[in-house]
Amino acid sequence: MSLRDRDLISIQEARYAVERAHEAQKKFAAFSQQQVDAVVEACANAATEASESLARLAVEETGYGNVPDKITKNRLASIDVPRAIRNMRTVGIIREDREKGIIEIAAPVGVVAAVIPSTNPTSTAIYKTLISLKAQNAIVLSPHPTAMRCICESAAVLRQAALKMGAPEGLITCLEHPTMQGTQELMKNRLTGVILATGGTGLVRAAYSSGRPAYGVGPGNVPALIERTANVKKAVADIFAGKTFDYGTICSSEQAIVTEEAIREQVLEECRKQDAYFLSAEEIARLGALVFLGGAHVPNTQVVGRPATTIAEMAGIKVPPSTRVLIAQLDGIGRDVPLSAEKLSPILAFYSAPNLAAAIEISVRLLHHGGAGHTASIHSQSEAAVKQYGLAVPAFRIAVNTSSVHGSIGYSTNLFPAMTLGCGSPGGNITSDNIGPQHVMNVKRVAWESRPVEHRTIPADQRLVAMSVPVQKSAAASAGASAAASSVFSASGFSGAVGFPGAPSFTSSAKGGEFAGAAGASSGASGRDLSGVGSSVSGAPSFVSSAKGGDFESDLRYGTAFHPEATRLKAALSPIVAAAAAQAPVPDRQTIARIVEQVFTARGIPRRGGSTVASLDVHQSTPIAVPKSKNLADAGLLSGAPSFAPPAKGGDFASDLRQGTASAVPKADSEKGASAPEVRSPAPPHPLPPPVEVAEFLSENDVRMALTRNRKLYIGPKTILTPSARDLANEHDIFIMTDIVPTPKKRHSE
Repeated sequence: MSLRDRDLISIQEARYAVERAHEAQKKFAAFSQQQVDAVVEACANAATEASESLARLAVEETGYGNVPDKITKNRLASIDVPRAIRNMRTVGIIREDREKGIIEIAAPVGVVAAVIPSTNPTSTAIYKTLISLKAQNAIVLSPHPTAMRCICESAAVLRQAALKMGAPEGLITCLEHPTMQGTQELMKNRLTGVILATGGTGLVRAAYSSGRPAYGVGPGNVPALIERTANVKKAVADIFAGKTFDYGTICSSEQAIVTEEAIREQVLEECRKQDAYFLSAEEIARLGALVFLGGAHVPNTQVVGRPATTIAEMAGIKVPPSTRVLIAQLDGIGRDVPLSAEKLSPILAFYSAPNLAAAIEISVRLLHHGGAGHTASIHSQSEAAVKQYGLAVPAFRIAVNTSSVHGSIGYSTNLFPAMTLGCGSPGGNITSDNIGPQHVMNVKRVAWESRPVEHRTIPADQRLVAMSVPVQKSAAASAGASAAASSVFSASGFSGAVGFPGAPSFTSSAKGGEFAGAAGASSGASGRDLSGVGSSVSGAPSFVSSAKGGDFESDLRYGTAFHPEATRLKAALSPIVAAAAAQAPVPDRQTIARIVEQVFTARGIPRRGGSTVASLDVHQSTPIAVPKSKNLADAGLLSGAPSFAPPAKGGDFASDLRQGTASAVPKADSEKGASAPEVRSPAPPHPLPPPVEVAEFLSENDVRMALTRNRKLYIGPKTILTPSARDLANEHDIFIMTDIVPTPKKRHSE
């Protein structure tokens, strides 16, 4: 059975087009960024070559606008839009923020359902196709029935260019049997990724109620305010240029002039000089009835996009042949004043106000009467007045000293060039942006951990405040650790006087606990307790892993565990030490700083930018007397010093012993009976690493110089980077981030 009803044919066509587009997009998703860009460039070039023929076809089919201005709009879409998106990354990894640890990855939405209006048919078709392809999507165009031929012809030009570049068949499709039912099927289809809807209010509402993601645009009722400091001649010329551009078919064209009383007559005179016709009260009523037939909310399609002389003739108003714009001087705004609304033709309302504040109030009322969120314009030489206007009006594009049409679409301003202008929440839209490829693609974000997650093993009252918890250990925790240690020692064969020469301390240095004293509370006749003398410093490292991951196995490798029973003891004590460490709170910053200071003092390590510790001057020429005692704590040399757990940079006490940088060294068992101290020459000081030079300012040239020299660049939180320097450095991974604030270089005066 064949389909004969137009609506059923349209529905079936829409379903088939979406399915083909979906399959084509899956193939297109495998294209690289270079391949995608090549397809977009080929389509843009083809559209530019066909811009005049498409413009003529659009005027012939719809009767709206004029050929020269439609050519300009087509070229805006085929030249300015590709230029704006040429360097935009839309495939694969599009951004990397190494400082924050975030990678952004582009993901196409799939199939774009593009609803195309009759007022700007070919330019909108070109524009929506290019931004969709740039984001690696397929597109199905649903044309307005009165502009079907020119829109489908535009799609054919683009499709042929894409196929020549290897794009899959079905990537660009235009419905040839457009109906409202077919458009609704297209928008509601489960394979549709996003909708770009440009059209009447009803169509936009249908797009938002389709159940699929949608970008719609609202109507515009643009006020053009001429402030008292404005260049009146240029202001009027800009307003007329925008109002007559394609005979007012773009919704961001000016709909009313608002000026201050101080320059009212000057503005009126300039309008007359530039071929405006001022309507009488009777003509205003007659024209209002023609533009809004029967009190309709939208303009008469027979008036839209026609020249002023044609509209005047239709209303029975005789005007000079040179008339460019029809102006109605009005007092009110609302449904009872028809010409105060959007007219989409070369007709302007005219208002005057005693001051700037009153003029702004009129502009706000005009926008709320059918143009909220869209566009406004102001002509002024006062930056304060421009800011006051921009803060007050409910519009998301405010064109300054230019035509509102050309400014809003990015032709005469640096706004993103677009034919779809979002109106935000005031206009019932999801965005206030000029729509681009970034709106028709998804972005994945891969994020690395920047702050450790607090696990439930941390007591609830210490979560999120661990750094401020005092370093202390409960009696219960100490007692539990002691009891657990005793039981393990007994089971392992270490009873009574548990100990061996060179045994490491069980101090939980990472957590700040005092396990040694509890474990070695009793000592037998044959030896001492586990920690030598019960001190937190016994000349050996802790069993607890250091901040950088050190452990007892590394102590064995570095020779700091000497007894053959060390491995067995480590295996037996690992659960005990872990339990003790888990129950001990984390030390605060002051405690860590104090311990670090003590270690630096004990080892004679000079501070950067400071002097060597006075208590142990490594540059002194006087020999150091080292007692021949096995236990440095017994000799009183390191009394009160912290545990020598492996430091943050991976060094340990054993390596210090080998290098001779420790201030005291235990002697061998054979010298146990000796009492005379041995005189040793002082060890050479620790060599200071070269100073880190953190840049105060870096440009692209600095980065390139570093690349040629194969160097890294150190930056701090206050280093100033140019955008090009940051991009180039991120590409080659050349920056090293530090917490050092660069010291400003002194500039010598001449």
